[in-house]
Amino acid sequence: MTAATATRTLVRTALRGSLAQIRHVRAVPPGAAEGTVAAVYAASEREFGLLAPPLALHSPAPESLAACWLMLRETLLADGRVSRAAKEAVATGVSRDNSCPYCVDVHRAQVRTLPPDDAAGRLSAWARRGGPRPFPDEDAPEVIGVAVTFHYLNRMVNVFLRDSPVPPLAPASLRGGMLRAVSRVTRPPAPGAPAPGDSLGLLPAAPLPPDLAWAAGRPAVAGAFARAAAAADAAGDRSVPEPVRRLVHDALADAADGPPDRPGPLRPGPLRAEATADGLPPTLRPAGRLALLTALASYRAGPDAVAAFRACRPGDRPLIELTSWAAFTAARRAGARLALR
Repeated sequence: MTAATATRTLVRTALRGSLAQIRHVRAVPPGAAEGTVAAVYAASEREFGLLAPPLALHSPAPESLAACWLMLRETLLADGRVSRAAKEAVATGVSRDNSCPYCVDVHRAQVRTLPPDDAAGRLSAWARRGGPRPFPDEDAPEVIGVAVTFHYLNRMVNVFLRDSPVPPLAPASLRGGMLRAVSRVTRPPAPGAPAPGDSLGLLPAAPLPPDLAWAAGRPAVAGAFARAAAAADAAGDRSVPEPVRRLVHDALADAADGPPDRPGPLRPGPLRAEATADGLPPTLRPAGRLALLTALASYRAGPDAVAAFRACRPGDRPLIELTSWAAFTAARRAGARLALR
């Protein structure tokens, strides 16, 4: 076994073990995965290099898991016009804006281990601040697609994972090397990027909603987001009461128009989710608070908000479906704003 192969095996094993560090839900173990969950796990191992915790945390809700994989694969991983380094720069910029240190660590390390791309710095700045596009219109489905994917993933990671993929007891001197090793593992051993569109069969075809029209220029990206939107809407119907959905939509509209308290394409003003949800019936307030926090301040969605929701709605699937619906609703609004630039 070569040193590179040994490192890949060691890091993959360590990250599989880190599935136990997912908070609030129990991820389906790889050996027990069936159906859609097994198919996504296998595709992730094959094309991403490992089963990453941000993906596996969705496994109690198979359709949400598939939707997350479709978005990630068809934007960040699949072959296209935009380099992987440029896409990783967008992922890093969005993750900084969303106060997601876990994703910043992973994707900043990816940028540093990939061949340089002169556009990376401009794309990272655009992802954080918006403004005129530093890329041609033909690249918009991939670039905006990566941004929307990470607006979604950052929110889920902030709720369900700690601040770094590096084990908390790892010496500080080894942190950089471990992150670089992780970044090298999360590229498939076979040369070349995966072919676009091969993941789409995991979810039924669906029409592309008007607010995702920026994806239309690239069929695989459009297909991924159309299917993800349909899966998110179905999850919302099952696990997010209609008054809560309406409250989140209203709060996102207010945040988009309100005074900025942080930079970025979606600029929420100061938010107190507890007060905002007080207008709901008492039985719906825990769902409202958790959904609002996930959508607008995921870095503040702590265990108390999760525990209050679980007291009303036991089980892992409702928790994943509520948070994934809220995260995707916020992410697609951020994408619509970026598309107007």
